Amino acid sequence: MSDDELRTTVEEELYHDPRVDAAAIAVAAQDGLVILRGTVASLRERREATNATTRVHGVERVENQLQVRLLNEHRRDDADLRGAVLQALMLDAQVPRGIDATVHDGIVTLTGIATYQYERDQADLVAANLTGVIWVQDNIELTVAPANADDVKHDIKQAMQRDAKLDANQISVDTYHGTVTLSGTVHSRAEHDTAINAAWATPGVTTVEDHLIVSN
Repeated sequence: MSDDELRTTVEEELYHDPRVDAAAIAVAAQDGLVILRGTVASLRERREATNATTRVHGVERVENQLQVRLLNEHRRDDADLRGAVLQALMLDAQVPRGIDATVHDGIVTLTGIATYQYERDQADLVAANLTGVIWVQDNIELTVAPANADDVKHDIKQAMQRDAKLDANQISVDTYHGTVTLSGTVHSRAEHDTAINAAWATPGVTTVEDHLIVSN
């Protein structure tokens, strides 16, 4: 696929995604790298633009340069927004108790302790989805119980083999003191993200180093 074809395909995907205002987004493509520029009305829309782009075959990497500029009716006082964030975090069963949030000019900073990466991701998602948030800084610390390196590696490989979207034989997994290193070749950005998620979802993982190569 040529750069022009990839750009056009991404533009079409954005246009057909109702969660994104495609008219506000300029797309550039070069050698599998897609760059998104423009202005969107919410952090959630910014993230949805990345998700839509990642779905397109031929995309190896996404550089999201979109700026979030809130409409006047969506702007909120920092104290009011902090209260809304804390309330939303408390009501979500996947977010650990004790996660705190501070807000400055619409930028939310999350702090606290989580056991699993998916708990950090969920707290980040909950905050990002609220009206008035323009950015989320996730400073939640990840603390997990020590695990045997061979067991961690085995669990990750098993998870990959169960996933129909992955060719687990093309991915190498190395583990050391909670750090997982993934290397090898995947066939799409979506497959890449699935492999990373499989590693993060495994008990005992504190860090994931991504050396995967996307080869369409």
